[in-house]
Amino acid sequence: MTLAGKHVAILGAGRSGRAAAALALREGATVSVWDGAGPDVFKGMPAGAEIHPGADEETGRSVSCDLLVVSPGIDTYGSYVAAFAAGAGEVIGEVELAARFYQGRIIGVTGTNGKTTTTELVSRVLAQAGLGGNACGNYGPPFAEVVMQAHPPAAVALELSSFQLETIRTLHPVAAVWLNFAPDHMDRYPTVEAYRAAKLRIFETMTSDDTAIVRAGSELPPIAPRMVTFSTEGDADWHADGMKILRGGRQVVDLETESGLRGLHNAENAMAALAACSAIGIGEDAMREALVGYAPPPHRCELIRTLDGVEYLNDSKATNLHALESALRSQTRPVVLIAGGKEKGLDYSPVLPLLKSKAIAAVTFGQISHPLADLFSQAVRTEPVGTLADAVAAARGLAPRGSTILLSPGTSSFDQFSGYEQRGNAFRDLVHQLT
Repeated sequence: MTLAGKHVAILGAGRSGRAAAALALREGATVSVWDGAGPDVFKGMPAGAEIHPGADEETGRSVSCDLLVVSPGIDTYGSYVAAFAAGAGEVIGEVELAARFYQGRIIGVTGTNGKTTTTELVSRVLAQAGLGGNACGNYGPPFAEVVMQAHPPAAVALELSSFQLETIRTLHPVAAVWLNFAPDHMDRYPTVEAYRAAKLRIFETMTSDDTAIVRAGSELPPIAPRMVTFSTEGDADWHADGMKILRGGRQVVDLETESGLRGLHNAENAMAALAACSAIGIGEDAMREALVGYAPPPHRCELIRTLDGVEYLNDSKATNLHALESALRSQTRPVVLIAGGKEKGLDYSPVLPLLKSKAIAAVTFGQISHPLADLFSQAVRTEPVGTLADAVAAARGLAPRGSTILLSPGTSSFDQFSGYEQRGNAFRDLVHQLT
């Protein structure tokens, strides 16, 4: 692909948009960047890019370009993008743009939950094997930033959200991980089927020479790549009991002694990562060495402290029902659950049996606090409150010695926070302030 002499319009001035602009400029394009916010959002934009603050649909209908690059945070189904797309020769996203200028191998990772831990593990194994292995995409730097390095890595671990997968065209993983699927982002997608269809695009450009790493039992349509399965529950090519990872019945890794990973959900993430790296020819010694000393990223069932015999766990990354269920299922102590945040249109009733068996109480907060409390009270004692600070105080009063206070919101944070990281950091600060 050549961009020399072409007009590339970037929609969205965040980090992804800045990276796309820089790459397009490097390739000789004329670049304009459009955003509905004011001029301050364009700070850090590369020199040479024309900036257009306050962009709206009327503005978009006047734009003519060879290529429109849409940032993943912008709804590609909406009328805003449609206005800009009307005058565009092609519409893609930043990861697709980067892929067109990347010569190495891509291990793509998608799924409703577990993507980031799996992506980190793939990255560590690739680095251990001498392949560079940057973690990028939906986690880490934008893919375009990695492509623009003086010496791009021979392989990347590319986390791909449904938002990014909506706009791929030629991006081609040599190995793609499908971790799981559960309803999410119903505030963006018209149906669950539309959300799933976006996720499934990860397989569209793959061939029979490539490998799909799939959780056993996943119901997928016919796909071209050969399939390798993993499971903690039944027969699969890779199997784990939560401690040991087996391949074809033979032990590959003992997670308890060779890593900081714990729990069935992390065993699945590790299996998926190892299977993907094995698919591109990396040996087991390098994989084991990469796991030594590894601990999951923050905000994923992260132990903050133990106070008065009560554990405080930060699982702020749980932004949907499936993640909430996984966190509850992995607990061995009685739980006081803190959940809540933005209303995303999700049905939380499936969690009630698990809540009844694992929790002794729940505290709900945020925009969804009262509707969630009405539902959860069918299973356990539930107190609705306004803020996360109120929730921590209420949970402490409900948690006896020997229990766990688990922040696993089950929805996104955008009603009160800028993201799950800020929410998790706020929880950590609140817990450390307890005396």
